[in-house]
Order: sequence, then structure tokens, then C-alpha cells
Amino acid sequence: MGTERDSAFRPSKKSFLQMSHREDRATVQWRRLDLPGHEVAQLSREADGWRLSGVAALTESGRPCRLEYDITSDAKWHTERCLVHGYVGPIGIKLDLVRSPSSAWTVNGTPVGSLDGCEDVDLGFSPATNLLPIRRLRLEVGATASVRAAWVRFPEMTTELLEQVYTRVAADRYLYESAGGTFKRELIVDATGFVVEYPGVWVAEASAGTATFDEAGLPLRWRPIHLQ
Repeated sequence: MGTERDSAFRPSKKSFLQMSHREDRATVQWRRLDLPGHEVAQLSREADGWRLSGVAALTESGRPCRLEYDITSDAKWHTERCLVHGYVGPIGIKLDLVRSPSSAWTVNGTPVGSLDGCEDVDLGFSPATNLLPIRRLRLEVGATASVRAAWVRFPEMTTELLEQVYTRVAADRYLYESAGGTFKRELIVDATGFVVEYPGVWVAEASAGTATFDEAGLPLRWRPIHLQ
């Protein structure tokens, strides 16, 4: 039950939107379709780039899994660092992937030459990281680009190179291909670049808001949703 003191500290809808706009944040929640599970992720503008963070709770082969991640990128959306921690069943997970300005990679401090040249990290358990090449490439409709990603395989939680191709087929749709074209999905994205429908794997259930940004990282549009 609310009190007078509670009311004094509860922000109005207007002040909430102003705060969110100022902080340049967009949040989304997904439901996993091929496994039991959910995930929440948030994109935020940092002083010198971007931060993509989230947490996934999944069940894989009867094993409870919880994986939290924190990814930082530069202003042009090149991955700089990705931290992943949590557990897959009874096994604790701690990964620290770091990309140098020359696109050399280390995993938990050890150089991994097979990842050199990759500009993006791709988390195999999450739809969040598709946003990174989508925002970095800024493809026109009809354009295609190849991507080399440092892929964190799930549930093994090992790292390897994954060659990918993105083709923008409409303003809100990308054809995603990997494994030499044997894996294909048409992804539907929102104005921020978050995937909202990944056929057969993930679907977005809710969002706290959606923001798009210009070259300087300033919001072009803020569209609040699901506020009562």
C-alpha cells in the first residue's frame, strides 16, 4: 500500500521519460522459443561509445543456466570488450574477451589468433549481439556485407570464428546467414537495432522504450511503450 512519502519519491510518467531520454537507454525482453527461457538486455550511450548488457536465464538439456554479459564498444560500434559470467548447469562460466584497436583478440588474457580480424562479438545464447553489426554496418536496403565475428558457442561456452552475412531486405528486416549459408533467418528489428523476431529462436515480449541515434549519438526519436 502506498503512503504519502512513497508518492513524494515516485517519479511521474513525464519525469521518467525525461530521465530515460537524457540517459539514452533502450531495453528489451525476449522469450526463447526453442528452449525454456527469457532474456533482458539494455543498450546505453557511454561517454566514448556504447554499452550492451543483459542477463539470460535458460534451460538447456535439463540444466538451469544463467548468463550475464557486459559488452562495450567504441563510438563506431566496434566491440572492445565482452565479459560473460554465470553458470551452465553446475559449471561456472567466466569469459573475458578483449579486442585491440588492430582487431587482435584475447580470451581470459590468452591471445586467440583465429579471432584476429573480427570486429564483433556474437553470443550464441543471445539475440542482443546482432545489434552490433547492424548498427556498425548501417546498410542501405538491398545492400549486403560480410562479417567476421568472435562467436561464443552455447552451451559449450567456447570461442571460435564465425563467418556471417547480413543483407538488409527492408527498413526493419535483415537476412542473416552463417555456416556458409546453410543457416539462414530473416530478422525483424526495431528502430534501435534490437532483434524483435528471430524465427524459431527468440521473440521480443516487451520494451521499456526505443531510441534511435544520429552520428553524434544523439536521440532522433524516443517512443515510450508499455507505460500505463
